[in-house]
Amino acid sequence: MKGADRFLPIVRDEHLREEAFDWLCRTTKSEACGGGQHNLASLTYKAVSDMIRHRRLRGGHVIVEAKLAETLGISRTPLREALQRLEGEGLVLKGNGRNYVVRRVDIGEYLQSLKLRLLIEPAAAALAVPAIPRGQLIKVRREIQELLEASSYHTDEHWFSDDNLHNMIIDHCGNAVMAKVLRELRATTRLFEIDQLKDRLRPDSTEHIEIIEAIEKQDVEGPASLSQTISRA
Repeated sequence: MKGADRFLPIVRDEHLREEAFDWLCRTTKSEACGGGQHNLASLTYKAVSDMIRHRRLRGGHVIVEAKLAETLGISRTPLREALQRLEGEGLVLKGNGRNYVVRRVDIGEYLQSLKLRLLIEPAAAALAVPAIPRGQLIKVRREIQELLEASSYHTDEHWFSDDNLHNMIIDHCGNAVMAKVLRELRATTRLFEIDQLKDRLRPDSTEHIEIIEAIEKQDVEGPASLSQTISRA
């Protein structure tokens, strides 16, 4: 756990300290824990992503690099690399001056992005159907079933399951421009939906299984239309 040891914070903010520590405990087997500047940046990226996902860093929050670096017990270099990566994914933006800001998505931007996803994602699914490996479909379905059968709710597992389903379509659609647009749209809609994530578990999982079943049948229309299913997922 050498990489993680370097990352353990000695900080004043106990809430963020616990968040970082909990995350590190869950990732001690990760490749990111191997040490080195690149791995430390990877750890930092995942920790800050985790804080955004759990609303430790909320939309509109100004990230003061020096303060957050102290909170995480790291230098500013890996934090800056992590923030640049998050900016590329649309989760943070450059604010006034040199500080980053956690991106805030309002209802208007959310609805417009959702509408555009509805137009594009079914087309991506149609392109992806022949290319998606059966083994990957089985793995994604198993993750969804485990979520539904779990005795308690886990934000991270829900988030990653959602990622795996939609990224499976995006990664195999064979259209780089379409994939890039879809990733940006998903970043937008997810930021808006974070507060309602728990309430979405059962409907999301049910709709995701419908998508998988349609893909398994090599039928992009599906029994209830894959287009309509994706619009709700």
